[in-house]
Amino acid sequence: MNRPVVAVHGGAGGLTDELREHAGECRAAIESALGAAAEALEAGGGAVEAVCAAVIVMEAFPLFNAGYGAALCADGSVELSAAVMRGRDSAAGGVAMIRRTRHPVAAAAALLDEPEVLLVGESADAHAAAGGLEQQEPAEFVTERQRRRLAERRAGGGETVGAVCLDASGGLAAATSTGGLHGQRPGRVGDSPLIGAGTWADRRVAVSCTGEGEAFVRAGAARVLAALVEQGATLEAAAQAAMRAVAGCGGTGGLIAVDAEGKVTLPMSTGAMPRGVWREGEKPGATVP
Repeated sequence: MNRPVVAVHGGAGGLTDELREHAGECRAAIESALGAAAEALEAGGGAVEAVCAAVIVMEAFPLFNAGYGAALCADGSVELSAAVMRGRDSAAGGVAMIRRTRHPVAAAAALLDEPEVLLVGESADAHAAAGGLEQQEPAEFVTERQRRRLAERRAGGGETVGAVCLDASGGLAAATSTGGLHGQRPGRVGDSPLIGAGTWADRRVAVSCTGEGEAFVRAGAARVLAALVEQGATLEAAAQAAMRAVAGCGGTGGLIAVDAEGKVTLPMSTGAMPRGVWREGEKPGATVP
């Protein structure tokens, strides 16, 4: 039996005045996400249930860029993406450009036992709806804060939320969810829903990335980390190599990872990345920024 551990992140980005002002709320959201994951494990769930529970909490927190309150596209619309990967059998599910499923991470998890790995747009929402997942009007994801940011042309910002978990049976899982870049071109898809780029889990390690998505895609960041662990690198060394690969593609960001021994790493190359770790028998610990 293993001692369960969960790590989460609320997105890598700049140390802004807004983040400083709302640091307490962000810390509480990170702790709530960790608490939800712990409850899922204590209720008999495994790593997949834990990471989904954590991400669902963060998708409902409007100061993180996922689900409710996510970044808006250039035309004012919302397009959400998410992925989940289960390490024991390499099952994976991803959704992109969804607009109606309340919790995108749940839509991604609904693909874990399907032949398809990635669905986009209306087809992804329809699959989620057919599985009983809650749907809502696209406008219900939009907040006045994000309307204001779009009107002020605050471009960029690759914040994302994610979670990784090692459960008591040794199972590993990762989940990532995002609204994309502020003011992005409609139809743009970043690294979060792409297996091997922003999300990865196998029998050795689970990874969730955040930052400038195109660089993480070009670097294959999550898979680079996992391949190095497979070759015998320490988790920390592998994570740093993955971050260098991202930097080599002109990007910044961060990632969280946990290995089969319960070791955790949370590197970043940005000014801030709200993050936290919970281990069985301990209180959740959160760091903001």
